[in-house]
Amino acid sequence: MEAPNHEKIAIIEPAMSKRILVVDDEEWVVRLIQGYLEQAGFRVAPASDGLGALSQFDAWQPDLVILDLMLPGLDGFEVARRIRKKSEVPIIMLTARADEIDRITGLELGADDYVIKPFSVRELVSRVRAVLRRAEGGLGKPTVLEAGILKLNLEKHEAWVDGESVELTPMEFDLLAFLMQHPGQVFTRLQILEALRGATYESFERSIDAHIRRLRQKIELDYRNPRYVLTVYGIGYKFSTGGTGG
Repeated sequence: MEAPNHEKIAIIEPAMSKRILVVDDEEWVVRLIQGYLEQAGFRVAPASDGLGALSQFDAWQPDLVILDLMLPGLDGFEVARRIRKKSEVPIIMLTARADEIDRITGLELGADDYVIKPFSVRELVSRVRAVLRRAEGGLGKPTVLEAGILKLNLEKHEAWVDGESVELTPMEFDLLAFLMQHPGQVFTRLQILEALRGATYESFERSIDAHIRRLRQKIELDYRNPRYVLTVYGIGYKFSTGGTGG
């Protein structure tokens, strides 16, 4: 991570006072991230441990959470788990560990992005913007997608399964929307990452599996025998409108 400096960062687009909860037990890291985010127009609340993070979350209702994994008391995994029980707010996880199992565990808990320390704070701000755009339905044209019992409103970022509203994380929503917009077409994991994030991240290739698993649990009548989001073994995934499992 960069040391604190006086360089200004460009405000590419209005942050519109979005509220960001930054959770890290290192005070200088929180101050650094907070400074950059506030320069970019965001409102920031800090927390230094797991219980404090949950208390701030309930009191402040942030639009996004930046969450370190290595926290005193409750670790970041448990904090994310408890947040996910009551909210689909976007979560960006931070960690000093590069273990794949940590990344997969975090993504299975519903994290929308994963940043490994040391990192560029400018890049983190860019990722915050990207995740918030996805959460706000930043996929493009206002459109309603329908297939069988599934319905997505891209403008309002709403999803329904058999007429019932379902809460999807921004990454899950974008993943489903992307596949629905290309029915029958097979995509590799890296192609999906490139389409959703604008670049390929080979170290995160297997994270797509975690998002697919969570997505199926929310939209499929039997997630063990999926009808819509199908695995093409040895290649990747596709969306089926024909109602055949796979």
